[in-house]
Amino acid sequence: MSAKPEISAFLALSHSDLTGAYTSGISKIHPGLADLTEEKADRTFEGAAGAWSCRMLLGHLLDAEMAFVHRMRRAVAEERPAFTVWQEDDFIDKGLYRSASIDETMQALRSLRNWTGSWLKSLAGEEFSRVGLHPQRGEQTVHTILSYCTWHLEHHAHFLDEKMKRLI
Repeated sequence: MSAKPEISAFLALSHSDLTGAYTSGISKIHPGLADLTEEKADRTFEGAAGAWSCRMLLGHLLDAEMAFVHRMRRAVAEERPAFTVWQEDDFIDKGLYRSASIDETMQALRSLRNWTGSWLKSLAGEEFSRVGLHPQRGEQTVHTILSYCTWHLEHHAHFLDEKMKRLI
């Protein structure tokens, strides 16, 4: 079971250790998700497990991963790019995840993590200091974005564990 992580722990890591935590973070997602029935994958919750179903949460993780990766790549490639935010609840409310396959979502998330991990390992140390501009958080370095990305998956893995305790 995943403990609920603190962002400060990721921010304090070296670039190399953070990249390692990022690439291994996918293992924090409960392996039993692949065995859920459609009904269980769509069950919503209250309280400590969080409101979203497992299917919604996995879809959110994949969308967030794509957003984080795009921000990091833009920060490395462009001079101080301006990032945009997205309304995660709109994706839920519009039903974007209602037909998403758990297996396909996990495969896509795993592939994106592997691909991004390889790219991150190729970066020079100074590239982790490249900056993009977040409309709510201000300047963010690649290291900071990677910290949030790594924390985000592990944060939600904790909620997936809480859901799985109720489902299996």
